[in-house]
Amino acid sequence: MQTRLEDPPQQTDRVEAIEHTRSTELGQHVGERVYVQGWLHNVRRLGGVNFVVVRDGWGTVQAVTESEDDLAPLRQGEREVQPESIVRLTGMVTATPQAPGGYELLQPQLEIMAPVWEPLPVLISKREVKASLTNMLDHAVTVNRHPQRRAVFRLAAAVMAAFREYLHGRHFTEIQTPKIVASATESGANVFKLDYFGDAAYLAQSPQFYKQIMVGVFERVYEVGPVFRAEPHDTARHINEYVSLDAEFGFIENHFTVLAMLRDVLAHIFAQLEERCGAELTLLQARLPVMPAQVPHIHFAEAKTLIHQRHGHEVGYMDERAEPDLSPQEERWLGAWAQQEFGSDFLAVTGYPMRKRPFYTHADPTRPAYSNSFDLLFRGLELVTGGQRLHLYADYLNALATANLPTQPFESYLEAFRYGMPPHGGFAIGLERLLMQLLDVPNLRLTTLFPRDLNRVAP
Repeated sequence: MQTRLEDPPQQTDRVEAIEHTRSTELGQHVGERVYVQGWLHNVRRLGGVNFVVVRDGWGTVQAVTESEDDLAPLRQGEREVQPESIVRLTGMVTATPQAPGGYELLQPQLEIMAPVWEPLPVLISKREVKASLTNMLDHAVTVNRHPQRRAVFRLAAAVMAAFREYLHGRHFTEIQTPKIVASATESGANVFKLDYFGDAAYLAQSPQFYKQIMVGVFERVYEVGPVFRAEPHDTARHINEYVSLDAEFGFIENHFTVLAMLRDVLAHIFAQLEERCGAELTLLQARLPVMPAQVPHIHFAEAKTLIHQRHGHEVGYMDERAEPDLSPQEERWLGAWAQQEFGSDFLAVTGYPMRKRPFYTHADPTRPAYSNSFDLLFRGLELVTGGQRLHLYADYLNALATANLPTQPFESYLEAFRYGMPPHGGFAIGLERLLMQLLDVPNLRLTTLFPRDLNRVAP
């Protein structure tokens, strides 16, 4: 919507009053005089030609003038306002191929709406932020305004929207489950304990119990929300609070049904990023993956054997009986193998040993020591965990007994299975890890809005 200078906004209770020309809409108004509002991003004086760059919520706008008088509002007494001052910039839209976005404003008029007098702690007016990770995170409240940082979180928003969109189209119902829970989802390990009015409670490690319960209500459910892991990791791939994209659904055959649904969800997410976020992908030099028609998969036992055959001489061989999991290096090797063997950025490792999976995991009927579960690797990093769950009440009682866990803390959860639950399964995608691999950045904190880790609870 265009607002002209000669028609200044009037006092009104209508939302249209906040509308103005956005930086991405200049091409619709060539030859017209419009105004934009935003943050003073940069001022450049180059041999008598002055450039004023204003950043709004969508991009940047450049105004050009040869008159210092046009920049007079920037000076107030002996001082000049600093970048990030809030301004209104009015000018005539002209097509200029060499300008950012292909358009710029001539005959500019500036109004300072909220001046800033101090320089930023981290400079964000350049093409890239030149600061250490610590400084970037310490000052994230302003560093995240940088176009590249902002693009990361625009992609995050698009991923969440596409996840919701696809599952809604497949008749899933969105739910929001409690984040304060009475028992630990993963059998008590790595949880944040709370004093809940004198009783013990925990921050939820996942919505697992509740999304299974809600399969008994809606059959197909999903959730987008935070999860909390009290894991004392201080690595580039771990944080203690992250966004999980969870789905759970009933009447499946086995974990391969879940993997097929996951494949379709990811295909839709990447298609929507390509369609809706071209500017952000270009700015971040992101390389979208091609989603295979069927995700290649390898059983955990065969994956361990393959690693031993190819790389055993590099690290020695530790079989699955000693370590029923994959190390980060083993994940990278398997990712490279999938690329070489199938030309795929994705590989599902199925059949993890039961002793490595939570008690609610369904065992492989033909190989009971292994599970009907999988991890999906994306470019050599674990991105998704999923699989088939137990659904028979008697099986839950046996599983808890085998794990030496009491039934009392799980009574509400078990009630759902006592009164009928179909074969079901689901998966959880880590949003920040998805972006980390998509953008090929070295640290998960760079794709997390305000990271929480061992040493950071602010900003």
